[in-house]
Amino acid sequence: MKKLFDFKHFKGDLFGGITAGIVALPLALAFGVSSGLGPSAGLYGAIFIGFFAALFGGTNTQISGPTAPMTAVSMVIIAGLIAAFDGDVNKALPAILTIFVLAGLMQIGFGFLGIGKYIKYIPYPVVSGFMTAIGVIILITQIAPSVGYYPKEDTEFVAQFKPQAEEIILDNILKEEAKEGFLVLENFKETINRAELITPEEIVKESKTLASNAASGVLGSLTVMPRILSNINWLELILAAGTIFIIYGFKRITTKVPSTLVALIVMSGIAVGFGLNYRPIEEIPSGLPIPHFEIFTSFSLSSIAPYIFTALTLALLGAIDSLLTSVVADNMTKTKHHSNKELIGQGIGNTIAAIFGGIPGAGATIRTVVNINAGGKTRLSGMIAGTMLLVILLALSPVASQIPAAVLAGILVTVGIGVMDFKGLKAIPYMPKPEVAIMIIVLVLSSVWNLVYAVGIGLVIASLMFVKKIGDLTAEHSDIKPLTQEKSWADEANFPENLKEEVFIKHIKGPLFFGSTSDFQNLMKQIPEKASTVIIRMDRMPYIDQSGLYVLEDEIINLVRQNKTVLFVDVLNQPRALMEQIDLIPDLIPNEQIFDTFIECTNWIKTNKSKN
Repeated sequence: MKKLFDFKHFKGDLFGGITAGIVALPLALAFGVSSGLGPSAGLYGAIFIGFFAALFGGTNTQISGPTAPMTAVSMVIIAGLIAAFDGDVNKALPAILTIFVLAGLMQIGFGFLGIGKYIKYIPYPVVSGFMTAIGVIILITQIAPSVGYYPKEDTEFVAQFKPQAEEIILDNILKEEAKEGFLVLENFKETINRAELITPEEIVKESKTLASNAASGVLGSLTVMPRILSNINWLELILAAGTIFIIYGFKRITTKVPSTLVALIVMSGIAVGFGLNYRPIEEIPSGLPIPHFEIFTSFSLSSIAPYIFTALTLALLGAIDSLLTSVVADNMTKTKHHSNKELIGQGIGNTIAAIFGGIPGAGATIRTVVNINAGGKTRLSGMIAGTMLLVILLALSPVASQIPAAVLAGILVTVGIGVMDFKGLKAIPYMPKPEVAIMIIVLVLSSVWNLVYAVGIGLVIASLMFVKKIGDLTAEHSDIKPLTQEKSWADEANFPENLKEEVFIKHIKGPLFFGSTSDFQNLMKQIPEKASTVIIRMDRMPYIDQSGLYVLEDEIINLVRQNKTVLFVDVLNQPRALMEQIDLIPDLIPNEQIFDTFIECTNWIKTNKSKN
C-alpha cells in the first residue's frame, strides 16, 4: 500500500489534480452534450473514470475521462439505439449503458489476457486516418449547434417526414397485432380503429425523431447545410465564435491558466450577466449520481447483439487512446507504465461510469500533461481530479446548467481541430503511396460511413499490404541457383568443383508463411532436371506457418519423386518442431540427411557421391 499512495508528493498531486479537474470540466460537459446523453453523462464519466482508472491503473500521472475519439464512437452507438427505441432516450438508456459496461469489461479482459503489449502493432496510417476523421466529424456536426440550428425545432424540415412517420406508426400497429395473433385481413376494422387513435402529437414526435436522424452525422449535417445556413441565430454564432477566439487568443497571453475554462467562464458570464436570450444546456441534476440497475434487471441480449462488435471497437479504441497517453506521460516523467494494469484500470473506470450513467472515456493527453506540469506525481492526482469534479457537481450544478449550448459547441470545434493529425496530413506527399491510401480510406469511410467498419477495413488492408511486402522481400532475398552462378556464402567457397553442376542450393531467407508460399513454389520450379541433389539451408528461416509447412512438404515430395536427394542444413527449432509433427521429418527427410553445418553436409555429399 505504501507504493499505492505515496503522500510525499501530496502537495504536487493536489495542485495537479485540481488543475486537471478544472481543465476537464468544460470538456466533460461538451462531450456529454455531443454524445446525445446530455452534459451530466459527460460529467459522470469524467468523475468515475478519472477516479477509478487512477486508483487501479498502471500510469501514475494519467488523468482519464471522456475523450474526442471515445465520444465520437459513443455518439454512433447512442444515435442508433435511440432511433431503435422510437427516439426515446429513456427507453434506450439501459441498452446504451449495457454496451458501455460491456466495453469496460472487455478492457478488463484485455488487461488480464496481456493484450496491452500488442496495441503498438496497430499501423500509424490507420490511427492517423481515424483521428483526423474524428476531427472532421466533430467539426461538421458542431456547425449546427454553433449557429443555434436544431433539426427537431425546424417545423418545415420536420414536416417533410410526416408521411414516413405515419408509415412507421402504422407498421408498428400491424406488428403489435401480429404478436397478438390478430388476423388483419379478416378484421380490418380493428386495425382502422387503432389507427384512428393515433394523435397528431405522436406523428410529430416520430417526425422529429426521423428529422434528427436524417440530420445526424457528417452526411446528415452536409445534407441539411442549406437549412443551417438559412436559419442562423446570430446570437448563438457570436457566443460560439467568441469562445473559439478566447480559447486560441488567451493561449498567446499565458498557458498557465486553461484557456478553455477562461472561455467558458467569460462567455457564459456575458450571456447570463447581460440577460441574453440564449439557449442553455440541458439541466444537470443536483445530488449524487444514481446507479442504473436496470442495466441488469432489463438486460436483453437481442437489443445489444448488433452492437457487440461496436463495443469491442470502443474497448480497443479506449485501450489505444489510454496507452498512447501513457507513453506521453512516460516521456515527461521518465517513468515506465504498466500497460496491462492500465487497461484493467480503464476497464474498471468505464464499467463503473456506465453503471452511473456516464459516457465512456480513456486516458486524456492534454489533461495528463496539465497534471504533470502542475506537479502531479502519483495516482492521487487523478483521484483528486475526479473528486474535484464531484464537488463541482454537488455544489455548482445549478450554475453549470446555465452554460450556453453554443459555448460548448465552440469548445468542441477547437477540440475537433486539435484532435486532427496534421503531422500525418502534411506528410502525405512524402509517405509511401500504400500508406497514404490506407490513411485516406480510413479517413473517408470513418467520416461518411461507419467508424467501426472503417477501422476494421483499414486494419485488413494494412495487414494484407504488410504480408505482400514481407512476401516480396522474402522472394527478393531467396535464390535458387547452381553453385556456378550462386554467390557463395563463406562456408560454401571450397565446395568441390566437379559437383557444382549437380548440386543446387536453396537459401531460405526470412519466414516461410502464407504470404511467401507462391514465390517459394516458383523458385523451386527453377531447379533443373539434371540436379541430383538439393541443399535447403534454413539457418535464416526463423519461422514457418501451416501454409508454408504444407507447401514445403509438397515441394519435397515432388523432388523425391524426381529421384533427387534433399538435404537440410541448420533447421531452427520452430520449423523443425512443425516438420516433425506432420512426419516430414523423418519420413521424407531422414535424420541422417539433416545437418547442423554446411561442412557436415559437404562431407556427406563427398562420401555418398564417391560411393556412386
